[in-house]
Amino acid sequence: KAVRDAYARARATKGKPFGIVARTFKGKGVSFLENKDGWHGKALKKGDELNKALAEIGDTSVTLKVEPRRYPASRVPAAGEPSVSPAYTLGQEVATREAYGTALAALAKTAPQVVALDGDVKNSTFSEKFKEVARERFAEAYIAEQNMVGAALGMSTEGKVPFASTFACFLTRAYDFIRMAVYSRPSHLVLCGSHAGVSIGEDGPSQMALEDLAMMRALIGATVLYPSDAVSSERLVETAARTPGIVYIRTSRPKAKVIYDNAETFPVGGSKTLRSSPKDRVTIVAAGVTVAEALKAQEALARDGIAARVIDLYSVKPVDEATLRKAAEETRGIVTVEDHSAGGGIGDAVATAVGGRTRVEILGVRDVPRSGKPEELMKAYGISADSIVAAAKRLS
Repeated sequence: KAVRDAYARARATKGKPFGIVARTFKGKGVSFLENKDGWHGKALKKGDELNKALAEIGDTSVTLKVEPRRYPASRVPAAGEPSVSPAYTLGQEVATREAYGTALAALAKTAPQVVALDGDVKNSTFSEKFKEVARERFAEAYIAEQNMVGAALGMSTEGKVPFASTFACFLTRAYDFIRMAVYSRPSHLVLCGSHAGVSIGEDGPSQMALEDLAMMRALIGATVLYPSDAVSSERLVETAARTPGIVYIRTSRPKAKVIYDNAETFPVGGSKTLRSSPKDRVTIVAAGVTVAEALKAQEALARDGIAARVIDLYSVKPVDEATLRKAAEETRGIVTVEDHSAGGGIGDAVATAVGGRTRVEILGVRDVPRSGKPEELMKAYGISADSIVAAAKRLS
């Protein structure tokens, strides 16, 4: 009765928030359970113990009739229908986070079911571009990342395709909500973490998000995508909007040169082999900001007479196992390089995929980093072209 009365007052309250504070006792109504220690997670034993509890509780019949709500499925564009139209030139320098915002704005125009949320950093994640096009479908979550994920999950149940954006480091505080969202099995829920890795530079280690790939890869059924240039960033936003379940997109702060043609496609579970020859002695696997470093390393190795294959592993989960295993069989070893902790990210994903078929050397951040210029930090923490060259020579 008290609960029903409280709900009745809540429904009658207009124009202002209404909160219910309930003081509860575990085992209320059962003498040997009520407010007693030692009963957490324990079921009553059938027989005398259960019968006594039921007798003390009294009538347990439930008279409330609840009609289960049926949630509509999200309507997403057909697989072949274009939703974004990248318009870049090769060599143009654009940050993947900015291209992410450009793609969101395009989806705002072409896909009315897409909504956007942001953790009060929309000018940095560039989700503000979506707001400029469709203000009524943009929700400012402020610095309440847990609430942002919960709200996005709710929007998903209403048939929307939510894109929730913030700095990747701030998603760590929402991880409990993210993992619970997995168990709610949303039709679509896209998370974007920007400003990841030491390449953010002077902001320092508290902002660098060196753990996000590991925590997102650990989610059952989640998809993890990591663009390296503006074209792949826009196309992966399009891919994410069409992919069921939870999708994580990792974007970067620095500007990156465009390396892909605007018409290139990026399906989930794929990769791009950027350099290859019949004489390859070593394979370099990179994603995001380290793709440019891998290409520099390939050129340096070529000058020393060492042919190297370069793979852009833009789909971090699931990975392109066929391409990775082929590389393991055709070259003497694999070097992985990532702007992330050396544990739990791309290196571990590749090592698992090749399953001992070849040697794998994992380059990642292994020490707590400091503030500095991006190029200085990438060199200092062993993920620059120089470190890739040294690792490749050890394997070749």
